[in-house]
Amino acid sequence: MQVTELASTRTTQQLKTGILLVNLGTPDSPNVPDVRKYLQEFLMDGRVIDIPFMNRWALINLIIAPFRAPKSAKVYRELWEERGSPLKFYGEDIKELVQQRLGEDYEVELAMRYQNPSIQAGLDRFQKLGLKKIIVVPFFPQYASASTGSVYEKVMEIVGKWQVIPEISFTNTFYDHPKFIEHFAETARKYMREHEYDFFLFSYHGLPERQITKGDHTGNTCKFGSCCDHIHKDNQYCYRAQCFATTRLLVKELGLKEGTYTTSFQSRLGKTPWIKPYTDEVIIDLAKQGKKSVLAFSPAFVADCLETTIEVGEEYKELFEENGGQHWQLVESLNNSPLYVDLLIDLINKQA
Repeated sequence: MQVTELASTRTTQQLKTGILLVNLGTPDSPNVPDVRKYLQEFLMDGRVIDIPFMNRWALINLIIAPFRAPKSAKVYRELWEERGSPLKFYGEDIKELVQQRLGEDYEVELAMRYQNPSIQAGLDRFQKLGLKKIIVVPFFPQYASASTGSVYEKVMEIVGKWQVIPEISFTNTFYDHPKFIEHFAETARKYMREHEYDFFLFSYHGLPERQITKGDHTGNTCKFGSCCDHIHKDNQYCYRAQCFATTRLLVKELGLKEGTYTTSFQSRLGKTPWIKPYTDEVIIDLAKQGKKSVLAFSPAFVADCLETTIEVGEEYKELFEENGGQHWQLVESLNNSPLYVDLLIDLINKQA
């Protein structure tokens, strides 16, 4: 009887599917050493800063990390809550909610591409469980080599060393998923009922232009202009095109009038050209044009973090007001909303 029960337990474990939920990452604490460690790992990724290794090493370890870590730590301290980093604790909430929805046939783990909990730790646990399948779910609505692509590469690097590799599948983009659009639209409508806005800004994380052109398999599709006006087979994985598509879907859902919204890109680093238009420049122009009230979206992020709460919610608000604007409101990310859980369950079910 005991032997039979043991065999049954092993069979049950083998029949389980592992779900690895992966977000970008966050420092372990807002202290300078932890922030420096995070920046070093993040920026040393060749998909994030795609320059030769020795040049990248010198740039990150001798210039960016030493000088940026103290400044970033100060901002992280503003962001930090009692539960820690919002990006991490919202991820932990989502992990528990997804596990509850999927049930005992699944094992759900949260991982960060950089720092903790690591992808390595999550996959190590899955390896010991003898799962029949692993589904990797990157938390990035739009595809970019520096985000989704980096997660894919890291997972394959780790799993490629296993003697036994189970079936593995990856989810990809969800910028056009109805639940994704519904969340931002519902949250926006709440603010639109409370206040009248004369402009709507959709700000996405930026990327160097060279990373967009490197991903153009045709070699001549990407022109940083009208090529992003619609999604087609030659630009279906273009980050910039997907961002503009996200904006179009939200504009349609909210019924916004032409001329009352725009798409822009934030968080640029260095002197090389990044995808345009730049959000900070757009904000100054809006204020100078006489726009007084702006509702701002940051739909490249699924959890509120440094780039949403601080950069868009506070720094851009100050920039807008300094140049004559009066009212600025950030639309929150998905965080731990039921709609986000529904979205993830749908993505997982399509891969199961």
